[in-house]
Amino acid sequence: MFKVTSAAAEQVRKAAQQGGTEGMALRLAAQQLPDGSIDYRMGFDDPSEEDIRFTCEGVDVVMTPEQVPLLDQAVMDFVEIEPGTFQFIFMNPKDAHYSPPEDASASSE
Repeated sequence: MFKVTSAAAEQVRKAAQQGGTEGMALRLAAQQLPDGSIDYRMGFDDPSEEDIRFTCEGVDVVMTPEQVPLLDQAVMDFVEIEPGTFQFIFMNPKDAHYSPPEDASASSE
């Protein structure tokens, strides 16, 4: 199942409010590139009858059934990449370049 973190959900809600797209679902799409990495797309859209629909952290998410194999088990987060620079990131074990985040609790023991 695809997951949205609370930080990402908060930013999605802010973007919808600022863009006048409140009430629309967040549409996700992914494409596997030749090197095995995955390119992600997202935007606000009205769901179609064929879409897979679910709610995560209060955000309505839609994707086509063809997207499920690439997006299943992925997590979308909103993080500070550099001081003052925030962006959405996707953590996906199906991406050839994915490396899981280090467990902060393991390094403090």
